[in-house]
Amino acid sequence: MGERYSLHEPIAAGGTAKVYYGRLHGIAGFSKLVAIKRIHTRLGADEDVSTLLDEARLGARVAHPNVVQVLDVVESAGETFLVMEYIHGEPLSVVIRSAETAGGIPPSIAATIVAQALYGLHAAHEALSEKGKPLGIVHRDVSPQNILVGHDGVARLLDFGIATTQGASSTTTRVQLKGKLGYMAPELLEGTAPASRRVDIYAAAVCLWEALSGSRLFDGDTPGHVCMRILHERVGPPSALVAGIPPELDAVVMRGLARDPAERHATALEMAAALERAITPATPREVAAWLESNAGTGLADRARTIHRIEDAERPSMAGGTPVRLRFLLDWGPAVVLVLLIALGVWALPRGEAGSVLQMLHH
Repeated sequence: MGERYSLHEPIAAGGTAKVYYGRLHGIAGFSKLVAIKRIHTRLGADEDVSTLLDEARLGARVAHPNVVQVLDVVESAGETFLVMEYIHGEPLSVVIRSAETAGGIPPSIAATIVAQALYGLHAAHEALSEKGKPLGIVHRDVSPQNILVGHDGVARLLDFGIATTQGASSTTTRVQLKGKLGYMAPELLEGTAPASRRVDIYAAAVCLWEALSGSRLFDGDTPGHVCMRILHERVGPPSALVAGIPPELDAVVMRGLARDPAERHATALEMAAALERAITPATPREVAAWLESNAGTGLADRARTIHRIEDAERPSMAGGTPVRLRFLLDWGPAVVLVLLIALGVWALPRGEAGSVLQMLHH
């Protein structure tokens, strides 16, 4: 990736791309850990590259603490890379699985994580173009895999890879089903309404139901079976599976899961506020402490990987030239010249040496 970035071990992989640990290199030994998204080499078609560029453009327009930030787009050796901030944490999907042995995620923790993701989602829905016009972003892939819970106790939304807008340049603008089937709103499956912010709100409600219950809401042996369940199965509240969930929290979840989009919360911000009224939110410190206690093994493994990467690159500066080598390259000729002069003067007879030193002095 040239001199500015270096690519390291993979963090996660999806259907079309893989995310790697990366390093941003600057002058004077400056470096920073980043995450770098790379399209699978077996793909790399124009459509995939265009989609990645759309993701970069949309992500750059959404600046919010609850959204993973896009930092740069790089072309190198015929490939296109998306550079993002690295967040030390775990996806909500991993957190849900890790919590099984602990009896599930506490309601206040689960509600806080999803509320924070909703704040980021609202920022995406409200994002403006460079000319100040609404972009009309719909994420279309809100799922536990795309909600990252940081070790700082802050949840962030990520991956605008299949997001749609009122004017995206790639094929994401076409009317087609994209995203994870178990989180698709009924109107998308039926084709009765276009993608709107309320399909993202529905998906966030599915995430919350699963975080509270520790179970998949819509699962099945085949895609057709999953579709039938989404369209026709009566969904019960998460408290039917897990005791101790307040009825007010149940009500927020069930409103988000309404089959009629008009009955759902009008905005992600409205749903986040409803969650905070339904249950006292956990603080970031409480979320971080719970995450460390229940998903700390994965975080520790990532920390060791990061230390290994940073330790291997510690002697290097931009361009990969070690600090001592750069010193010799920059100052070596001058040092050698001074040493040669000194040796030559020392070898001269005393009188001539004195004359030479006087000449050098003047």
